[in-house]
Amino acid sequence: QVQLVESGGGLVQAGVSLRLSCAASGGSFSRYTMGWFRRPPGKEREFVGAISWGGSSTLYADSVKGRFTISRDNAKRTVYLQMNSLKPEDTAVYYCASAPREYGTTPWGHQYDYWGQGTQVTVSS
Repeated sequence: QVQLVESGGGLVQAGVSLRLSCAASGGSFSRYTMGWFRRPPGKEREFVGAISWGGSSTLYADSVKGRFTISRDNAKRTVYLQMNSLKPEDTAVYYCASAPREYGTTPWGHQYDYWGQGTQVTVSS
């Protein structure tokens, strides 16, 4: 059983940066691919990005490529989402999730076993 807790969300203005953290407890953190997803208001959940168990491979949605960066610190059992040049359309509840590392940097939500409770990010124009 893995527990995931996101933090770092908030209300910011467009153009600034924000870093989200996701702390994991339980399970073996280094055995998992870690992903970030988001649910914009009134929309379906969407993939943001993922990082492989060792951190050597990442995958990003086109909408955030070049602006967002995922990293992880296995010793601290934490994954990060650095968000730069934020836009109003980045407003969403952001979730981290874990998937068996055999899936690699998968963008498919159904392959993720455990999810955090989410953290709200609101970007004002």
